[in-house]
Amino acid sequence: MVDNPWALVTGASSGLGTEFARQLARRGHSVVLVGRDTSRLESVAQSLAPMGVDTEVLVADLHHPSAVARVATRLSSTGRPIRVLVNNAGYGIHGSLATSDLLEERDHLAIHVTAPLELTKAALPGMLERGEGRVILVSSVAGYLARGTYSAHKAWGLSLARSLNASHRSDGVHISAVAPGFTRTEFHQRMRMSVDAFPAVMWLRAERVVRDALHGVEAGRAVVVPSIRYRLLVAVSKMLPARTHQWGT
Repeated sequence: MVDNPWALVTGASSGLGTEFARQLARRGHSVVLVGRDTSRLESVAQSLAPMGVDTEVLVADLHHPSAVARVATRLSSTGRPIRVLVNNAGYGIHGSLATSDLLEERDHLAIHVTAPLELTKAALPGMLERGEGRVILVSSVAGYLARGTYSAHKAWGLSLARSLNASHRSDGVHISAVAPGFTRTEFHQRMRMSVDAFPAVMWLRAERVVRDALHGVEAGRAVVVPSIRYRLLVAVSKMLPARTHQWGT
């Protein structure tokens, strides 16, 4: 690994994104923090300062192609090359495709599929040329379930990681999807979704999810499902018909 390597994290202003930035900084990476909220990104940058790494704040709304292009330009930089890309930005929306808002669905697709696709494409050529790099796609156990467009988007991330990792691991570039279950972040609050019905045993800590993801991508694993309980849930879901995945809807 090069001295003073750089990482770029999308959705870095809160939740898993902030935790990825922290743990990467502890591992000696300088970090490009990407998100929409300037003040929150600057706060994260200040929190990383005691770790002795450099930070950049890159304000970008990844719903918009022009913003994605600006982040892609940073990813393709040869002066301060990005060793680790974390495609973390994302959120959930309510409703089925039959009843949801079309523009909201387009934005949802852009943030979960289009932006990660373009950013990964921007990062890969330099990583392959250098013979070393890491890409993480934040997916979900929902990607193994038949639960609307969110599940479909997350399944795309799982499939892409498997494909790219098989193609490029031997070149020194590892691509992994991390598929956590319920994790204690702001995700559900932003959806205004009540989680009171879900028992404490179902919840993961952001620190655990990120630690497992970083360990998995360094080890060259295409998919990382944190915790035995969620690995069991995934195994069971594969044996059940899709109609049984619709609990709680």
